[in-house]
Amino acid sequence: MGRSIPLLPRNALLALLHGYRATISHAYGDVCRYYPSCSAYAVGAVQQHGAAKGAALAALRIARCHPWAAGGVDDVRPHAHFRYELTPHGFVVPPRKD
Repeated sequence: MGRSIPLLPRNALLALLHGYRATISHAYGDVCRYYPSCSAYAVGAVQQHGAAKGAALAALRIARCHPWAAGGVDDVRPHAHFRYELTPHGFVVPPRKD
């Protein structure tokens, strides 16, 4: 339980992103020039890099997304030392000790 406390900001931001993707993102439809979409990129960035750096990476991605952008595939670079597991809903949890 104690190992999950540092992951609270990351998972709180992921919960907000999931809420956005479930409601507002569907209203816009498929308008992003990049793949994955900006909101999916934000989820991946926060999962891999944490709340602060993930939010910064997502903000930079949104700044690159404009009508004159070439677009294309722009995946989140995985963290070199990612040591957590993801739940089926995309939340980050400490690895299990089996």
